[in-house]
Amino acid sequence: MNKSTNDEQQMTEDNNAIGLLEIIYETDDIIAINKPHGLLVHRSRIANDAKEFALQLLRNQIDQRVYPAHRLDRKTSGVLLFAKNTETNSALQILFQERKMRKTYTAIVRGFVAEKGMIDYAIGENEKVQKAVTHYELMQYFEIPVPFGKHETSRYSLVKLHPQTGRFHQLRKHMAHIFHPIIGDRPHGCNKQNKLWKTHFDMTIMLLHAENLEFEWQGKTIHLQAKKSTEFERVLTSILNK
Repeated sequence: MNKSTNDEQQMTEDNNAIGLLEIIYETDDIIAINKPHGLLVHRSRIANDAKEFALQLLRNQIDQRVYPAHRLDRKTSGVLLFAKNTETNSALQILFQERKMRKTYTAIVRGFVAEKGMIDYAIGENEKVQKAVTHYELMQYFEIPVPFGKHETSRYSLVKLHPQTGRFHQLRKHMAHIFHPIIGDRPHGCNKQNKLWKTHFDMTIMLLHAENLEFEWQGKTIHLQAKKSTEFERVLTSILNK
């Protein structure tokens, strides 16, 4: 079997397993998708169990080489931006490095958070500690009639998160640092809460979604938006109806 046949077979197997990726924006130079929960951006030694990757799936889907401009955790869904050539990739990398990419995430966290706040807490990455800053704002409180520990009910918050820096697992570590871990997060979250959500809502994902990415590109503002996954919406509707 020749390389072309192998590539076609791989593309068919990938598409059959996960389906076509949702493309939310595309030009001659850039393309963005709504990455599903559980999909790695690219191959990684720390996830040997994975057989599908956004990079390869998108390459096969559009029949063109692409370059990831940034990363999303495997468990995080949402806006994922790629370049279609090395020149564009370099330019996008600079925008990320200079913090000119405006990122907004949506998450459900344990407890009632303040209406707004800033988390300035350094994070260890690549054997060194780096400055990390996250801004957050409350969207909605939830209180459900499910006992937890000594409490007769369980309290949660729907929040918007705006990372000013882009450290490894930054949002997950920062929310855990202020004792409002993201639901479904392991290992930074609360295992007892994760078990509660699995039991009462059949929730198997991490409730963190990269909803918006905005930046200036070739003289205009690019605003990328990704809809929450069906599973995220289902869980959100479930707690609203409690």
